[in-house]
Amino acid sequence: MPVLQIDDDGFRLDGEPFRILSGGLHYFRVHPGHWRDRLRKARLMGLNTVETYVPWNLHQPRPDEFRTDGQLDLPGFLDLAAAEGLRVLLRPGPYICAEWEGGGLPSWLLAEPGIRLRSRDPRFLAAVDDYFDRLLTPLGTRLASRGGPVLAVQVENEYGAYGDDTAYLEHLADSLRRCGVDVPLFTCDQPADLERGALPGVLATANFGSRSAQNLAALRALRPSGPLLCTEFWIGWFDRWGGRHVVRDAEQAAQELDELLAAGGSVNFYMFHGGTNFGFTNGANDKHTYRPTVTSYDYDAPLDEAGDPTEKFHAFREVIAKYAPVPAELPPARTEKFASGAVRLTGALGLLDWAPALGDAVAARQPLTMEQLGQDFGFVLYEAALPDAGPALLELPEVRDRAQVFLDGQPVGVLEREGHEHALTFSVPGPGSVLGILVENQGRVNYGPGIHDRKGLPAGVVLNGSPLEGWTSRPLPLASLADLPFGAGTATPVGPAFYRGTFDVARPADTFLHLDGWTKGMAWVNGFALGRYWSRGPQRSLYVPGPVLRAGSNEVVVLELHAPGRGREAVFRDVPDLGPTDE
Repeated sequence: MPVLQIDDDGFRLDGEPFRILSGGLHYFRVHPGHWRDRLRKARLMGLNTVETYVPWNLHQPRPDEFRTDGQLDLPGFLDLAAAEGLRVLLRPGPYICAEWEGGGLPSWLLAEPGIRLRSRDPRFLAAVDDYFDRLLTPLGTRLASRGGPVLAVQVENEYGAYGDDTAYLEHLADSLRRCGVDVPLFTCDQPADLERGALPGVLATANFGSRSAQNLAALRALRPSGPLLCTEFWIGWFDRWGGRHVVRDAEQAAQELDELLAAGGSVNFYMFHGGTNFGFTNGANDKHTYRPTVTSYDYDAPLDEAGDPTEKFHAFREVIAKYAPVPAELPPARTEKFASGAVRLTGALGLLDWAPALGDAVAARQPLTMEQLGQDFGFVLYEAALPDAGPALLELPEVRDRAQVFLDGQPVGVLEREGHEHALTFSVPGPGSVLGILVENQGRVNYGPGIHDRKGLPAGVVLNGSPLEGWTSRPLPLASLADLPFGAGTATPVGPAFYRGTFDVARPADTFLHLDGWTKGMAWVNGFALGRYWSRGPQRSLYVPGPVLRAGSNEVVVLELHAPGRGREAVFRDVPDLGPTDE
């Protein structure tokens, strides 16, 4: 493919003027079986480019391990984009934000005491250089300079909102070049942060969702000549637990797009297709109050979470057609969906009883953090024997992020980071009673200084005014449930438990798992981790990609942290429920 040129009057491709019409499509938030479909629909909306972040934390889960398989097959995704005739804007970080766990930074970095992320800390830079080498060196043939689809590569991500260390950005740019990246580099920042986040000699771009003319003027003030690109044109937004489902008027967003394109700008929709924070991958924000992001990343985008075109798809397509050719073909209004009757989850296993099958306990004087345990996601079960009988005041100075407290296996209370909760009282029946604390990582903070977000009980435990010592810390990452013998029990356990059921499918298709009356937990279908559910909403269903299902018998497993719904029933419906909106 031709190489992107940056001239004083704009972009050129193969010597001809070129306008980037791009949309965000994160391969790691979409089942690989759907990549081709989503890319095709991007082209049918009139896009000539797609944009994707790269999640360092998934690709390099441990310092000595690097993955590009399955849902992380970035080379395969790039090849499919090229086959569809689409170019690619690649955003490898190292930090990506993206409402993604830890902003994409691997949790093992936080095992280093005092490490300074997104800085010139030698430990951080050495890890970044290694990551870039493992990721980008093999991708050389996918760069446009060598016939591939990747037009340009981003340096960091909205760094101006975090810091102003130009030498740090220069190190990253040099590292990208050392790894063979010879296509144009670019930075992106919100208009107020452009000067802090820009890098001399590198294309500066802006992120915004409204006041297009005003924000492009701010970009032009920083760079009097060159292309105008909005790298994140915010056409929707993400949801948080306890909030409402955020939507944005399609007509108003289309008007802003028209203004942007009329001014000669290029655009990348954030998002074109949001997808899903499968498993435990959602991030969180913490601006004095911790707010975890929901499982769905629907984003009120032109393609919804199941890949069906929305009102925005057609509104944007009409605007794009004023400035560039648009294919005559339209995608189908809706793909086939699967629905079922009630599915009873007959198998049941208590989490506390079966925890030894899911992780090995580590003894230490103090509770160990997830990072000290080498754990990315999931839960930690902390246990200690209590020395005395009688009234007890339990204090957890730092809860990261939600602690369920048990005494001899019986629930006695919940403490949440989001509610700034730190203490509860109970009565201890006798010496040697076992205190259990199940702590859930609800998502590492993905924005601002809070990214140094170590999980578990990092400040220890205080009992009746004195530090409580002598703990075991058992990591429960729940990467696989294969060791759970579901035939062993059917009675409803007290407290957190796994529930299993089966259902038949005649023809696999996308569907949505509804857990009406259930409280909080995780769900899997055929071993595929769908993500978290929580009755506090707004999200009240979980998206199930069709490729996860199979003709015949299928399995659903639910980890319910409190109590199951009436009848221990789940339902697969052909429509989602993302919750009430402000409209």
